[in-house]
Amino acid sequence: MAKSSRLNRTSVLSRLTVAAITAALVGTTTAATAADAPKPAVSARAAVEQPASGANAFAADATAAAQVNFLQGVNSAGTIWCYEPVGGGGIQRLAESCGTNWTQHKHFSQADLDGSGFANGMYTVKGGNLNYTPWGGNPRYIGSGWGIYNEVLSAGNTGGGIADDILARDADGVLWHYLAYGNGSLTGRKRVGGGWNQYTQIAGKGDITGDGRADVVAKDRNGYLWLYKGTGSHATPFTGRVRIGTGWNWFNLLVSPGDLNFDGKADLVARDRDGGLWLYPGKGVNTTSPYGARKKIGTSGWNSFREMF
Repeated sequence: MAKSSRLNRTSVLSRLTVAAITAALVGTTTAATAADAPKPAVSARAAVEQPASGANAFAADATAAAQVNFLQGVNSAGTIWCYEPVGGGGIQRLAESCGTNWTQHKHFSQADLDGSGFANGMYTVKGGNLNYTPWGGNPRYIGSGWGIYNEVLSAGNTGGGIADDILARDADGVLWHYLAYGNGSLTGRKRVGGGWNQYTQIAGKGDITGDGRADVVAKDRNGYLWLYKGTGSHATPFTGRVRIGTGWNWFNLLVSPGDLNFDGKADLVARDRDGGLWLYPGKGVNTTSPYGARKKIGTSGWNSFREMF
């Protein structure tokens, strides 16, 4: 496939005042790796090129703008492929891969740590250790003990600060919230709530409802889709859930890289059981139907990715 053109637009998020943080930092020493093992690498190609102007080309209300990132997928060989949004919700794969040797990592999640509106790198978990890898850089050890979680994602700035924070679900179904610093390090965790084991998928990257706060959606075993509105509070980051859809068991993966159609609103991508890919464009409205009519953006073959982010 021919190399795609770079993005010529930008989406700069307006951030809330940084919340007071008193918990101790998680450890930040470098993780040891086997000297003869292939080292995972992520290319600077994974970074969306930011125009020099820094202007917000999308929404009149900058607080409603969403991140603009590549949609990325990692296959069983540990190769990461980047898909560039090219307008109207369409995507195009970059000619060269964005990363290699990621076979032992899981829970991939992009993160914007400086409030630019673009991800600076990604979090992953390997052998129970959480790592942060900047685009074009090497994995950096953040903390141990992450093997207790069966879901780890960064849904955006969920705690009222600048950097994208982390949500993690343990085996008992308890969801925990970690505030992030600009270098990828984290504060101690805070309990969000129990009962999250009822969900087979949790996704989000930014504001869905148009109030400037990062939200998440979750699919339960009955195929219902639920919205958890963000509050901007690091102690209680979400309100009670609202059902926004049915029949979602047709999909085996939900992911949001942010805004894929350049309208300043966070979108949702869903992969069906046949390997097709669908875009649900965000409308940026606080209703029980926050997404517009779906659009197919990938015909087949997307089941080859063990994770998308």
